[in-house]
Amino acid sequence: MSYDLVIGDRAYSSWSLRGWLLFDAFGLPVRLHSARLYTEELPRLLADYAPARTAPTLRTPEGTVVTESLAIAEELASRHPEAGLWPVNPAHRATARMLAAEMHAGFFALRDYCPMNLRASYKDCQPPAAVLADLQRLEVIWAHARKICGGNGPWLCGDYSVADVFFAPIAARIAGYNLPVSAAAQAYVNAHLSHPSFRRWRAMGLVDGPDQPFYRRDWPRRDWPGPIPLAAKIIADASDIENSTCPYSGRPVTDALELAGRRFGFCNPFCRDKTAADPEAWPKFMALYRGSPG
Repeated sequence: MSYDLVIGDRAYSSWSLRGWLLFDAFGLPVRLHSARLYTEELPRLLADYAPARTAPTLRTPEGTVVTESLAIAEELASRHPEAGLWPVNPAHRATARMLAAEMHAGFFALRDYCPMNLRASYKDCQPPAAVLADLQRLEVIWAHARKICGGNGPWLCGDYSVADVFFAPIAARIAGYNLPVSAAAQAYVNAHLSHPSFRRWRAMGLVDGPDQPFYRRDWPRRDWPGPIPLAAKIIADASDIENSTCPYSGRPVTDALELAGRRFGFCNPFCRDKTAADPEAWPKFMALYRGSPG
């Protein structure tokens, strides 16, 4: 048996991103169940997860339902201490927990004015004073974490932890809305944008259903500020490809993309499309790509 996790649209559901990162970033297996926001899909799906009403929602292998990303994080940390969700050092762990709790319960102005949208980045969103105050608070607590934990790496409390998981959607907002932050904070944002799990989630988000009109803003756009993906393109012809089975499922290929003049096959359109969105986010595909043709 395995965990089951309910998520919403990957491009927009910041809480779902947190829930998924708790598994993918720490190497924990999970079975995903997704539903589209602002439709009846999510309530119908959650009917099997009573009393849940939001995504993410977890069901443990024993059948216990756990809602809220912070509760999910604590439950996984208790069950999988070897995964390193929280820092081992007590002071660092206490600091990480403090940061995650404040993020879970606060920063409403920033979250309301800048809803997460992984499909767009704007040149200027003209943030109001309340949003700027939230950004200033982020600077304070991020600097505090680095002072307490003394890490020299990119993350707040030493190694990547639940605290960083909880700020991943904030990093996406700062990137997406070009929000003004210090050089140190921008470096932290850039670390998130380059994190392998974040890149995989965003790649899926780019092809996970049509745009949600609620998130559209009529501000001038710019290119997404994260790593520039390799230039892959979807092709209609799945013949003359290098691999006969999908690099993810091992099933026969039906759909294809082209990268650097080479053709690769996948078992379904989603496998193909998420790979085309950011090939380097997918280690199994890159192992195939870096191999010899034929």
